[in-house]
Amino acid sequence: MLTLEQRLEQVDELRTRLVKNQAALINAAIQDCAFTYRESALEVETVQERLAGFGDMAERFARRRPVAGPHQEVALILPYNGSAWLNTAITSIYLVGNRVRVKFASRGSHIAHLTEAIYRPIFGDAIRFDYANGKEFMARALTDPDVPAICMFGSDQHALQHEAAVRSFKKKFVFEGPGKDPFIVLSDADLEAAARELALSKYLYAGQTCTAPERVYVHEKVHDEFVRLFLELSRRVRLGDPADPATEMGPVISTQAVRAIKAQLKDAVAKGGRLALGGNLEGNLVPPTVILEATPDMLGMQEETFGPVAFIASFRNTAEALRLAKDSRYGLRATVYGQAEAEKITKALIGELYCHPVESRRFGVFGTVSMNQPRSETWVGAFVSKPVGGYGFSGWIWETVNDTFILKQGPKLLSLETSDEPG
Repeated sequence: MLTLEQRLEQVDELRTRLVKNQAALINAAIQDCAFTYRESALEVETVQERLAGFGDMAERFARRRPVAGPHQEVALILPYNGSAWLNTAITSIYLVGNRVRVKFASRGSHIAHLTEAIYRPIFGDAIRFDYANGKEFMARALTDPDVPAICMFGSDQHALQHEAAVRSFKKKFVFEGPGKDPFIVLSDADLEAAARELALSKYLYAGQTCTAPERVYVHEKVHDEFVRLFLELSRRVRLGDPADPATEMGPVISTQAVRAIKAQLKDAVAKGGRLALGGNLEGNLVPPTVILEATPDMLGMQEETFGPVAFIASFRNTAEALRLAKDSRYGLRATVYGQAEAEKITKALIGELYCHPVESRRFGVFGTVSMNQPRSETWVGAFVSKPVGGYGFSGWIWETVNDTFILKQGPKLLSLETSDEPG
């Protein structure tokens, strides 16, 4: 394995090659993910900045040793809703000294082959790309003694299937999963700023990010005005061909997600929800859709939506807002807009700064809580120097230490979780 300085130089070379291949990366994201030209171009630019941030981690990385030995490798299973940003996950594991075997989602074939073509001249076989189906890849990673750790992005239902095997083969299993993020608007919030942030983060990638807000709670005193502002912004979103630079939102990638959205909308209306906007799906094209008078028993308030659909409910006081926000099996990210009570709510929702052992899954807290800040600010350095991850079924780590099985939860860095401090 090369020295850390040499590995950092390789990542700098990767940044250069990403710039040279920007047009091809944008086209691959459009083909595989139906992301818009605007979103894809922004993602390529953003990942270049994030990769540069690894230099700030050099001193910390230098003190660590990789979990993988000289002839071993870390298995990395990537999500289907990603393109250029996935480079941060791959390189974070590599930079601490691990060889990496990468599995892209099957529908990301153009992105995978293009990424491999960019990587091979830089990293050689230290980072390898695997095109087996997901089931075969995971089975091999779980049983192969030369794979000490597995990092997986995906659904909690899928990840839970592997607990027995992880225990049996004593693997380290780092999981990043779904969110059902609450967005809280207090009575003294800057309503225009809150509405703009909700519209931006809700409709970015057509809502196909695990950190997109999905449960919106608005104080009853400002509910109607906030909804008016949000609906006005939602109506302005330009739908169309993802390849057209003027398009602001394209279709939902997954047909399964579209089916889930239809089921959630049908359930919401049956339970008294009011469809204020959208709902008229055309194939996989889901327009901005807003359900008012949402209740906790609705599917759309319980299960991840993964689409451009917002469920909005009102609350009377801080205690009710906290109760509603905490009422979820997921705990990835939360957003609070307001003044007098905003800090109190933020402190009540935030978990610990970095992942830590827990006796059982911890619910009602979140890995990241944003207070009066846009997503663009709170996500700076994510996966590079900013730990990301959550609680409940939004993410966890399984590992066996001295024959004791340990569960950890909270924000994490893949680099630190695939390396150790020398004993």
